[in-house]
Amino acid sequence: MGKVVVGLSGGVDSSVAAATLHQQGHDVIGLTLWLMKGKGQCCSEGMVDAAQLCEDLDIPYHVVDTRELFEEKIVNYLVEGYSQGVTPLPCSQCNRSVKFGPMLDYARQELGADAIATGHYARIRHNPETNRYELRRAVDRNKDQSYFLYDLTQTQLGATQFPLGEQTKVQTREIAAQLGLHTAEKPESQDLCLIEQHGSMQAFLDKYLAPKPGNIVDTNGQVLGQHTGIHHYTIGQRKGLGIAAPAPLYVVALDVARNQVVVGERDSVHQPYCIADRVNWVSIEAPDAPIAVSVQIRYRSPAVAATVVPLADGSVKLVFADPQFGVSPGQAAVWYDDDERVLGGGLIRPFAQSDER
Repeated sequence: MGKVVVGLSGGVDSSVAAATLHQQGHDVIGLTLWLMKGKGQCCSEGMVDAAQLCEDLDIPYHVVDTRELFEEKIVNYLVEGYSQGVTPLPCSQCNRSVKFGPMLDYARQELGADAIATGHYARIRHNPETNRYELRRAVDRNKDQSYFLYDLTQTQLGATQFPLGEQTKVQTREIAAQLGLHTAEKPESQDLCLIEQHGSMQAFLDKYLAPKPGNIVDTNGQVLGQHTGIHHYTIGQRKGLGIAAPAPLYVVALDVARNQVVVGERDSVHQPYCIADRVNWVSIEAPDAPIAVSVQIRYRSPAVAATVVPLADGSVKLVFADPQFGVSPGQAAVWYDDDERVLGGGLIRPFAQSDER
C-alpha cells in the first residue's frame, strides 16, 4: 500500500476518508490547508478536530499556511466578480488552484507521496481506451460533488482518491460511529467557508466593496426603487428587493455601467442558451462538433437536456432543450454524459457578451 496524503477539514467526511485508507493499510498522512482565520470547519476550529483524528489514528499531521494564496485566488476573485455584476462560484476555483494543486505539490515535494485523497463525494475511473481519467458522479446523488470538481486537471485526477464515492452519507456516519471517531456526530457545514466566517455573503462583500446606491428598474427602464449596491443581488433573486408590485418580480440583469438592478416577471428570467468560457474538458478530449449532454447550471439544480456547441475561441455555447430560469453569469455550467460522467464544464459568461455566433 502506498503513501497517501489526506486533506482534512475536521469534518466527518474527511475523517472517514482518512480512517478508511488507514484501515486498508495505506501509509496515511493528514494535511490541513490553513485558508483563513476565524470560524469555519476548514480553518481554526477544524484544525483541532483534524489534529485529534490524527492522534487517534496515530498518523502524522501537517498544517500548511495557504492564507495568502486563498486571499489572492479566492477572496480577490469573489470581490472582483461581484463588483462586475456576476455571481462567482468560488468552490471549483478553490479546488483546482488552492486545494488539489498545492496539496499534490506539497505531498510530492515535502512528504514523498504520489497520491492525495479527500472526503469529496465523487468517483474517478481510468479509461484504458482513451488513457484519460474520468470524473463521475458519486453513488449518493444527494451528496454528489462532481459539479465542484469539473475544473481538476488530468494530473490531479490521476493522483487523487475519493474513498467516499461508492457510499452514502448515512453509511459514512455509520462507519464513523463504528470506528469511534469523535467527528461521527459533528454537524455538517451548510455554507461556504467565507459565509461561516462572516455570517453572510453580503457581510463579507461589505468589508471590501463600498455602498454604491442606484436604481432598481423594470425591463422598460422605469424606476421602481433603490438599491445599495449591485453586489447584493444575483440573477433570479426574488426576496429582498423591497418593491411592491402586482406580480412577483425577479432580478433579470445587473447593469454595471448604469449601476442598475433590472427586474421583471418570472418569464423574463428564462434563457434559451448561454456561453461558457474557461472551459475544462474532463473525461473526453474537446470535441469539434456539437454533442448532446445533460447540464447543471447550479449545484442544487437538476441536470437538463442541452447541446454543447464548441466555439472557435475555446468557449462553448450551451443550447438548452427548454429555456432555463435564473442562468447566473459567474456560476459554473457542468455537462454530463447520461447524467453520470463529467464531460466538461466552464463559467457562464455575462449575457452582454453572449451574442449569437
